[in-house]
Amino acid sequence: MKKQQDNKKTVLSWAMYDWANSAFATTVMAGFFPVFFKQFCCPGTDPVTSTARLGFANSFAGIIVALFAPILGAIADRGSAKKKFLTFFLFMGIVMTSALYLVSMGNWPFAIFLYAMAVIGFSGGNIFYDSLLPLVAPEDKLDFVSAFGFSLGYLGGGILFALNVWMILRPELFGLANAAEAVKFSFLSVGIWWLVFSIPILLFVKEPPPEEKKPVSRVVREGFEQIQRTFQEIRHLKTIFLFLIAYWLYMDGVDTIIRMAVDYGMSIGFKPKDLLLALLITQFVGFPSAIGFGYLGGKIGTKRSILIAIAVYLFVSIWGAFMEDKREFYILAITIGLVQGGIQALSRSFYARIIPTDKSAEYFGFYNMIGKFSVVLGPVLIGTVALMAQSMGYEGHIASRISISSVSILFITGGLLFYFVDEEKGKREAAYLSKSN
Repeated sequence: MKKQQDNKKTVLSWAMYDWANSAFATTVMAGFFPVFFKQFCCPGTDPVTSTARLGFANSFAGIIVALFAPILGAIADRGSAKKKFLTFFLFMGIVMTSALYLVSMGNWPFAIFLYAMAVIGFSGGNIFYDSLLPLVAPEDKLDFVSAFGFSLGYLGGGILFALNVWMILRPELFGLANAAEAVKFSFLSVGIWWLVFSIPILLFVKEPPPEEKKPVSRVVREGFEQIQRTFQEIRHLKTIFLFLIAYWLYMDGVDTIIRMAVDYGMSIGFKPKDLLLALLITQFVGFPSAIGFGYLGGKIGTKRSILIAIAVYLFVSIWGAFMEDKREFYILAITIGLVQGGIQALSRSFYARIIPTDKSAEYFGFYNMIGKFSVVLGPVLIGTVALMAQSMGYEGHIASRISISSVSILFITGGLLFYFVDEEKGKREAAYLSKSN
């Protein structure tokens, strides 16, 4: 495996999976599916109702992945089955995404089922994609290789999304009848893109065989024991515990904005093409900004940089409730692009500094589980607040504005908790735990 770590082809093959599956995150989750679902699958349905349906679907997928991630991760670790699980989930995502092409007008239950399953495939695959990182990069290059994959994700997702937007705006150039057919074909293009650019990681990234073959029942039992042990330790490591709660809250806000922004924009009357162009702006701004924000963390400190990013998102969630002009949405898109990649990358590196170094795999497994739960609260909060506001007599577009502002609660509480996370104290607690074992 050491030869593999020094192999540029292996590193590129690993990073290309981010290029491959980011097309789903951009074109499907953030871009076209909210438009497709609201206009094609729910024609004539009240915007608040369709928003609530989409929000609950995102939350359902997040819960399923979060519940199964730890035990599947434990099985993969003990059976050297990371690539097998990655293969299963990536093909699940590809098939379900491509099947969206078959959805007929008004059939929202079928559409929401395929979408939720595709999200599970996408999120589940990412667990095992991340777990392969130590196999392709030596310790001193982990940050660079991780950032490289992240940057390729922004670029690759942005390129296909730009092509898909062009298809929507000029369907006749691609031999398509109308914009609706172009949207459906874009889902198929994501499936093909995802499949083609996943080939390198499947062929060239190797996984060492297990040192000992164990029966599945034993692996599952050891997985549950590991989760219980790690959770008990985290409860006694106050700094880590506080950080994970803070991370859960503010990242829930980040993921909610990513997944619900286009749906919200449509609910308050913006045109789909304007929203999709704004999303495209976010994607290409995010490509260099992710690297730039990492540089900022090195200059002023990781904690301070994360707090700045949280403050920016808080501003976005409040300003978004008062938007009237599409130019404001473009400005917000640029603003989000400046901090979106940075807050994700710096949160991971901050966490790495406050955990026991000899148990990093266990603790990052818990971190990933929390990350999967960070798509649960926000969408439910938006859907519930929107329905409550409407039941109180507010018009649909006003209810939608109130609902998006409710996300600010997640940034406020998450930011306040993170402010009290003491990095130096966390390092001392982690060092003490390492010595005591």
